[in-house]
Amino acid sequence: MNKKIRTEAVDHLFEAVLSLKDKEECYIFFEDICTVNELLSLSQRFEVAKMLRDHKTYLEIAEKTGASTATISRVNRSLNYGNDGYDMVFARMNQENE
Repeated sequence: MNKKIRTEAVDHLFEAVLSLKDKEECYIFFEDICTVNELLSLSQRFEVAKMLRDHKTYLEIAEKTGASTATISRVNRSLNYGNDGYDMVFARMNQENE
């Protein structure tokens, strides 16, 4: 894990996120804390990750999400060499949908 992001301020942010009870509360909080573009960028990366896990091509992903090949490549690097955070969340989401 990246020790540079482990700060008291980041801890407070994550505690705030973990206190949210449902999707509506997430909308309320994230609309306040993020700009529209920041939120759309985060959601775009998440969609890119899902599509990469579904073995979509860079071209398919770029066309559907509007993500640049640089963004797709960065997300792909995180999927392959990161902390497995995407996979953890995808697994939990799949369990909830079953």
